[in-house]
Amino acid sequence: MSWLIVGTVPRADFSLAWGPYTVQERAIEVLGVTVNVARGTPALMATAFVAARALGIDPPEALIIGDTGSGEGSRNLYKHLVDNLERFRHAGVTFHYLMPDVVWHNKILWGLAELAERPLLVADAGFMYAAKMSGYADHYDLFTPDAGEMAFLADEVAPHPFYTRGFLLQEEAMIPDLIDAAFASANAARHLLVKGQTDYVVDGGRIVSRLSEPDTPAMEPIGGTGDTLTGLVTALLASGMDMTKACRTAALANRYLGVLANPTPAFGVAELLPFLPEALDLAVRDAEVCDL
Repeated sequence: MSWLIVGTVPRADFSLAWGPYTVQERAIEVLGVTVNVARGTPALMATAFVAARALGIDPPEALIIGDTGSGEGSRNLYKHLVDNLERFRHAGVTFHYLMPDVVWHNKILWGLAELAERPLLVADAGFMYAAKMSGYADHYDLFTPDAGEMAFLADEVAPHPFYTRGFLLQEEAMIPDLIDAAFASANAARHLLVKGQTDYVVDGGRIVSRLSEPDTPAMEPIGGTGDTLTGLVTALLASGMDMTKACRTAALANRYLGVLANPTPAFGVAELLPFLPEALDLAVRDAEVCDL
């Protein structure tokens, strides 16, 4: 299955690029332009690329642009995608770091819905915020929130995670309740992969898997490990794997990544990538015996 990753990189000089990309050591190259792998969308892209190669499938394409926080790059990307939906031939799309914009979000969502074959829709980070704010969260197949973002999805009135109500500091213990609240208010995708001390796989509001082992505490302060999880599930869905199995396998692989890399908090995502094929192999083998 072909797949598209849509997001931004934190560089003002990075022009819009749509096409295949490669990973070379610590950098991603898209149409002759390179960006370092650190966190955010580049971390997701690098993980998805390495995982796809390990799974024996074609890596995703990318539609990315530079945006240093002004939102100009995100708006230009939104417009380009809306104006070029005839190029969309992908079975699925993962939307990632983009400045939330409900108007542009809705134009993209409606445009994709009009395609002859509706793609699988995955959202994380800024685009997930826009999806929730738009009132169309339940049109998505998968959200991949962390615990704080789960609190935002559960708050039926918050326009942004910064404005989530008072349960934010207790979010880890409250995640099952937050899941219930998000689905009750139609602010969740059909499936959730909630990242945290315990990873939750949710199907239609029902928790179908909880994964808390193996646990590598040094992974927690490494920036970008949530992005690697979204990259893993992207590659697994692109391989044709069932949604809940893909989520369980991705969560396990991200945890095995910590075991195999034996990182310190000074590690970056690029230093984890060499261990990813073995971690994915272990996770595919063990996913069937996860606690359901």
